[in-house]
Amino acid sequence: MTFDELSARCAWRPIPGCPGRFVLASGPSRIPPDALVLRSVEVTEHTVAAATDPVIVTSFDEGGLISYRKPDGTFVHTLNSSEGFERKLRQLGIR
Repeated sequence: MTFDELSARCAWRPIPGCPGRFVLASGPSRIPPDALVLRSVEVTEHTVAAATDPVIVTSFDEGGLISYRKPDGTFVHTLNSSEGFERKLRQLGIR
């Protein structure tokens, strides 16, 4: 999976003020991150002080998916370029 492949599979909108980061245009989704990516990739889950909800990180070529699991079981998925991915992971304290 690459940034371009996932970008082409779903509709994404830019996150204002966050270069290289996009949110799923349809809003929260019941589709879990690993099903959205459709390939065997590394998926890790984190509880961090900088986020209210658990953070699921899916790394792939040229970026990654950062998803937030909401209490109702939905996910807010963000698609990230390599730069946006690393910047957000540092901001969350995961890297």
